[in-house]
Order: sequence, then structure tokens, then C-alpha cells
Amino acid sequence: MRAARLIKMVLLLQARPAMTAAELAAELEVSERTITRDAQALSEAGVPVYADRGRTGGYRLVGGYRTRLTGLGRSEAEALFLSGVPGALREMGLDDAASAARLKVSAALMPSLRDASQNAAQRFHLDAPGWFKETPAPELLPAVADAVWDDRLITARYRRQDSEVERELEPYGLVLKAGVWYLCARVTDSGAHRVYRIDRFTAVAAGGERFARDEEFDLPGFWDERAAQFARGILRAEVVLRLTTAGVRALPYATDAAVAREAMETAGEPDAAGRVTVTLRVENEDVAYTQLMALGPEAEVVEPAALRARFAEAAARAAGLYRDQGP
Repeated sequence: MRAARLIKMVLLLQARPAMTAAELAAELEVSERTITRDAQALSEAGVPVYADRGRTGGYRLVGGYRTRLTGLGRSEAEALFLSGVPGALREMGLDDAASAARLKVSAALMPSLRDASQNAAQRFHLDAPGWFKETPAPELLPAVADAVWDDRLITARYRRQDSEVERELEPYGLVLKAGVWYLCARVTDSGAHRVYRIDRFTAVAAGGERFARDEEFDLPGFWDERAAQFARGILRAEVVLRLTTAGVRALPYATDAAVAREAMETAGEPDAAGRVTVTLRVENEDVAYTQLMALGPEAEVVEPAALRARFAEAAARAAGLYRDQGP
């Protein structure tokens, strides 16, 4: 632990002209007293760390000293390629590896380029979850991520409806979709590739056995195919709507944007009132009721009759609430 901290301290001082004890303590998450002891240890080991005294003093390396300890480890190199998604790194337990990797890369760069990582961080940030959603990271995600990186077999128990099922899995890859983590894995007894929501895992155990990864497996392609299958599979019903111009604009925000676009591509010509009739694929009438309520009077349900009756009854109740009852 201390050796890693000393290396990180040297890399920090190599990347910057000088740093105060307080700055080093904050970066390394230790006390200023520990920084003083570490600087002394480095000096005794032959690293030319010089301490400037006084209120504005600090630590710096003397004589353009350059450490050769900049080679990236495997976990650091892998984390570096994910450094644009800090939230995902933190949830997988890789934020320390990413921090070390960035420091090593910064130390290896020419002085004129050492601000590149800071410039990039100030110009791009990924916030994956949707608005108004707080999706906590699954407790078992770090264990699953370790197995994914190490190509190690896992035995997982997960909730399926009202029961729990146990499977031995070859964990191929992780996907973060709208704040929800998924595992793409191959089931060892059937050989089928499946997708699992990690927040439904109740237990994960990784053994010592590794699996032979299929090098032709394409994680992005597999996910795109399964996501499309899932979307098609759950849209088992249809609703016929008449939409105003405002309703047409709002439809992609009330339901899936791709489904809304598909509905508009097959829409008829506007009627005399300017309304467009569309056929929208939906999961079921209950889901359609919840989604289309957001459109208010900009959408009229034509079919099915049962759903139209629900909207008519809801409209009557709303009208009763807002009707002027007089003094």
C-alpha cells in the first residue's frame, strides 16, 4: 500500500512543477504528516525530492528528475479506455486504477501536453442515467466486473418472477443502459448467450476456473440485436390515435422514440382539423394508458374501444375537477 502511494507521489510531482503538502495529502488521501514522512523516505531512497520552506512552500523534484515507473498495468490500461465514464468506473470498483493510469500517462507526456487530461475532462462528461432517476449501483457489480475482466466462471443466483434460479455463467461483458447494469453471458450447460439484469442477482461466486472466450463474440452487436428483440417482443398490442400537431411533436417523449417514428412513417394524411391518424405499437393497454395520458387533449384514442372508454372516463373526471362551480 505504501509503495503504491510513494510511486503515485513521485508521478504527481513529475507531472507538476510543485505541490504543497496539503495538495499532496488531498490527492493521496493521507495526512500532511504522512506526506512529510513519505517525502523523507523517497529522499533516502535516492529520489531527489526537495522541500521549499515557508507558507508558500511545497515539494518538487530537483534537476528534471524523471522516473521510469510509468508502465501501465493491465487493469490500469483497461480502466484508461473507460476514463470518460467516471460513474461507471466507480461503480465497477476501477476508479483507483483509472486514476493511477491517468497519472502514468501524464508523467510520460511532454510538459506541454500534461494538461491534456484536464482539458478533456473539462470538455466532455458522460451522465448515463435518464433525468429524475436515481439508480443505485448493484451491490454485486464489482464482483461480476472482476469476473468479466478475468474471464472467470461464476455461479450466480438471480430472481426470476417468484423464484430464484442458479446458473453457471461465462461472463462475457457488461452493458450500462439508462443507468441499469446488464451482464451478457453464456450459460455453460446450454451454450446459449443471455442477458441478465445485475440488480436481480442475489448471490455471485467466482471460482478459480477460467473459460475460453469466443474471440468472434461481438458485445456491441450482440447487445444491439438483443435490445431490438426485446423491444419487438414486448410490443404486443396496437393503439390507433388521432394526434394534433402538438401531439405529433410530443409523441416521441411519451413513448419510445423509435416506435413513435415508425408510427409517423405509416401515418395517413391530416384530416380537415389538421389531425393525423397513427397506429402505435404498445406493450399493453395499461402501459399505453399511462404513457398517452401525458399527451392530454393533443391525442384522441380511437381504438381499442376499452382504452378509449378509459380515457373518456378520465377526461370526464378531470373536467369535473376543473368545472367552475360558481360562488
